[in-house]
Amino acid sequence: MAVFASLVVGADGSTTKDGNSRGIASGIDRSTFLARRRSADFLFIGGQTARTEPYHRTPVPVVVASRSMINALADNRLAHWWNLSPTAALAKGVKKFGGNVLVESGPSFIDDLLINKALDGIYLSITSITGGENQIDISSFLAKFVEVNRREIEGTEFIEARTRK
Repeated sequence: MAVFASLVVGADGSTTKDGNSRGIASGIDRSTFLARRRSADFLFIGGQTARTEPYHRTPVPVVVASRSMINALADNRLAHWWNLSPTAALAKGVKKFGGNVLVESGPSFIDDLLINKALDGIYLSITSITGGENQIDISSFLAKFVEVNRREIEGTEFIEARTRK
């Protein structure tokens, strides 16, 4: 079983621009992201991500953990909208779909999984984009992980960080 998050941020720590992550993603980040999600047993997101990002068509099931039961993905036959905490929804998703999970949500959702020791690591992409919203401190965020590996491709820094060695 492997539960990894995927997050893109701008150089200034922006996690969104114009309301979603597409505004801060680079071409190489987008290609890497799309390839990674096809190999997951399921995608795992929060309600806010479901409402602001394009999840109407996904290559694998998508599980939404949300306290709001306003289902923004009713048109996606692979979507499962559960009124559960992130940790409880993750456990239910693993039982139903398998343990290879890609978390595609924002920093607070990821933090909740980290606090509950339910996350094995993160794929963090840092693009050159600046001027977005919902900034995080990248250094403080990465300090939550024990092993951090970095590489750069076409101006985007790719970081794979793990919660345990």
